[in-house]
Amino acid sequence: KAGGEAGLAIATVSVWLFLLCRSMLALGEAGNFPAAIKVTAEYNPKKDRALSTAIFNAGASVGALASPVVIPLLAKHFKSIGLGGGWEMAFIIIGALGFIWMGFWLWLYRKPSESPYVNEEELAYIQSDDALTEVQSEAKEEKTIGFFKCFTFPQTWAFIVGKFFTDGVWWFFLFWTPAYFKDQFGLSSDNPKAMALIATLYAIVTFLSIGGGYLPKLFIEKKGMDPYAGRMRAMLIFAFFPIAALLAQPCGSVSPWFPAILIGLVGAGHQSWSANIYSTVSDMFPKSTIGTITGIGSMAGGLGSFAINYCSGEFFDWAAAQGAAYTFFGFEGKPAAYMVVFCICSVAYLIGWC
Repeated sequence: KAGGEAGLAIATVSVWLFLLCRSMLALGEAGNFPAAIKVTAEYNPKKDRALSTAIFNAGASVGALASPVVIPLLAKHFKSIGLGGGWEMAFIIIGALGFIWMGFWLWLYRKPSESPYVNEEELAYIQSDDALTEVQSEAKEEKTIGFFKCFTFPQTWAFIVGKFFTDGVWWFFLFWTPAYFKDQFGLSSDNPKAMALIATLYAIVTFLSIGGGYLPKLFIEKKGMDPYAGRMRAMLIFAFFPIAALLAQPCGSVSPWFPAILIGLVGAGHQSWSANIYSTVSDMFPKSTIGTITGIGSMAGGLGSFAINYCSGEFFDWAAAQGAAYTFFGFEGKPAAYMVVFCICSVAYLIGWC
């Protein structure tokens, strides 16, 4: 009895410590995207920002593509040589990479007007959106819009709603796809076939999403469209990609490769959408306020992600308990619940665009 109580106490403390460390990670991670979007606006004219955002945004997909392969191998290696359970060193090594990246960032990054790597011609191109082509003077420096005042603009709420409806779809598939392959096809996350399916999914996301960032540039340069109008047309096209989720469950009866490919298309649509919706902030607000608005919208996206992941988990448990008593589109129990959530995900982007 004493041993059981001690084990429970240690397990409980460990969970809370893990949550504390994960929260600290989230605090540090949260600043990355607002800063990255602001840097993109500083170094690119409006017509190029979606493509630049798509390229750096693909880095997240590359990480997601590499992690299911690299991290289990790291954990297995360190466990084999007796260093804890192996996972501890996997956390340490991946975390240490962030400090290496930060060192390069602090060393290399400067604003375009201050960077020794930007020549006059490049600076003129970067500032080509300005009414005057000469280098901005301090007198033209924009004032930052206050945090609470940002909420008085309808453009802020457009960004908030767009992020709330769509970020959750990305995080749903990111979080639940491994469980989906296990529930539907009996493939655990360390199964070689499951790893191949996940790798294929993220490879599709990575390569197609970069092309998605180029589409508004094409509209602007070839069609002569205003940057914002070109971006909105591109986003409407990408909003139809997630409809592919409707076919994931039915096609899964043939092979698990079909859901992997279709979910990959949904993910590519999301990343292309994401690159453009981030860029709309720089279309609508001065550079000095881009980080603030991006942070506000990202918070809304986080709330949407929390809602869909939590509610999906509760829904899946309930549907599994119901079994054959719960049906939807010919599916029963938990598979039926997956189909319901896939249907919600398929229309979220069209609602967000509207």
